[in-house]
Amino acid sequence: MIDYRDATAGDGAVLGGLARATFLETFGHLYSLEDLSLFLAQGSDQAYAAELQDPALEVRFACTGGVAIGFCKIGPLRLPATPAGLALELRQLYLFKPWHDRGIAEVLLNWAIIRARARGAAELWLSVYTDNPRARRFYARHGFVEMGPYAFMVGTHADAELLCRLDLEAHK
Repeated sequence: MIDYRDATAGDGAVLGGLARATFLETFGHLYSLEDLSLFLAQGSDQAYAAELQDPALEVRFACTGGVAIGFCKIGPLRLPATPAGLALELRQLYLFKPWHDRGIAEVLLNWAIIRARARGAAELWLSVYTDNPRARRFYARHGFVEMGPYAFMVGTHADAELLCRLDLEAHK
């Protein structure tokens, strides 16, 4: 059984550990140890704890047996996008691989869309790794449109990513 809960100010270690572990599981094979170390150091438990103090940021966990297995994070737009109206950013949506294809990612994404609308956003933006066809199909299936390239830095390595936009008013 999957339970969902909002992150609290005390969840820095939970969020940090989950973010690092799911990133490594998904993308760790792509980078040098040096680039991974630089990138992961930016996502320390302390950094995530500080982030959770920001009232403009929201995080939702998917849990089983009280253990977080995935999460979704939304907040103010930081991507180099050109929104037409008020926009928020889906900053991260990660789930451990054994939990893929069980509808959990859809629940987390729907939560992000509902929260973005509740905050008055007209658009939700994200970036997705170009060579992640599974994620690209997932977001396209949910109405996100690929808008253009974006360089996401992992240490000193620039990943080719795509900026994607969801028109919250058109997507009901």
